[in-house]
Amino acid sequence: MDWAQRVYALVRQVPQGKVTTYKALAEALGCQAYQAVGQALHRNPTPDTVPCHRVVKTDGALGGYAWGVAQKRALLAAEGIVFETPDRVDLEQCFYQAW
Repeated sequence: MDWAQRVYALVRQVPQGKVTTYKALAEALGCQAYQAVGQALHRNPTPDTVPCHRVVKTDGALGGYAWGVAQKRALLAAEGIVFETPDRVDLEQCFYQAW
């Protein structure tokens, strides 16, 4: 399994209504290449099965999204994600890391 596939496998585990971080994913994969996680997610060929919108920055900021931050915010809000500000999720309530 290549790097991107390993990232996608972890992201698939994040349930609806929860988020994880680029850092948490990188650490779960045994590295500190947080940006490499973001790059893999940006190239995600199957967003219908790899919910990359559920990955945010360590401080809860939304970060990037191939279809725009407004779309990412809308998808997260539709899943019931709690926001501290319009561009920052409440990680205390929504953080997921089961690996």
